[in-house]
Amino acid sequence: MGASLVLRNARFGKEILKLTTQKNAMVSVDHLNKVYESKERRVEAIGDLSFEVNQGDFTCIVGPSGAGKTTLLKCLAGLLKPTAGSVRVNGREVTEPPEEMAVVFQEYGRSLFPWKTVRENVELPLRERNIPKVERDRTVAAALKSVELDHVGDSYPWQLSGGMQQRVAIARAVAYQPKVMVLDEPFAAVDAQTRADLEDLMLHLWSELGLTLIFVTHDIDEAVYLGQRVLVLSASPTRILDDVVIDIPSPRSQAKTRIESRFAELRTRVYAGIQRAKTGG
Repeated sequence: MGASLVLRNARFGKEILKLTTQKNAMVSVDHLNKVYESKERRVEAIGDLSFEVNQGDFTCIVGPSGAGKTTLLKCLAGLLKPTAGSVRVNGREVTEPPEEMAVVFQEYGRSLFPWKTVRENVELPLRERNIPKVERDRTVAAALKSVELDHVGDSYPWQLSGGMQQRVAIARAVAYQPKVMVLDEPFAAVDAQTRADLEDLMLHLWSELGLTLIFVTHDIDEAVYLGQRVLVLSASPTRILDDVVIDIPSPRSQAKTRIESRFAELRTRVYAGIQRAKTGG
């Protein structure tokens, strides 16, 4: 293990480990295989998948439709038992949803309770962990402020736009104070401008809170804009076709980063990988 420095996040009063020389693997996927079987048929969704995501990294995952991205996410989150292989989070094998992980789904409307206020929705996982009220209130207020929704805490989700509802879902994940956040195409259902705003929000939260992020998306440009690394998956049964290091410097800008020649080069490489996946390459 390399030398390290422990920093305290001023916003959440949370210690964040910043490794100065060598990073630790926060998420380890080792020869993961998942087969769906029934009397009628057998479908191998994930073939043989191995990769690691280091602490504090922002990793995006892309692949063609039916590539097993959602199956992989469910295995990472402990919602689906692998047929073979293993997933480890923070060194511990995943056999149930890990305490260190929060998941944000694409269908934000289904993940929010319409009869609860925004503040109550964000507070829910803290109540389940029996966090004292004073600490809950402080944490929820900070989480809502981090996604610029501190002015709508008493509103209900159905009173908000789609983009704001997704911000509520993200705030709830942030309030949980996870070490790892997994997002399953979280911006697919919003308009282009809202999507750009949410992308920049994720970059801000990643930088501010020291999170390890795994971001599943169909959008190649989004993956290259957000990630430090993009894993390109093959068609089912899934394997990794390409592991692309995104060497675009931070901070990134919607107006400037996307017109850089390096962005275009990386986008072309990821696109080529997906085309290979579609043809069985």
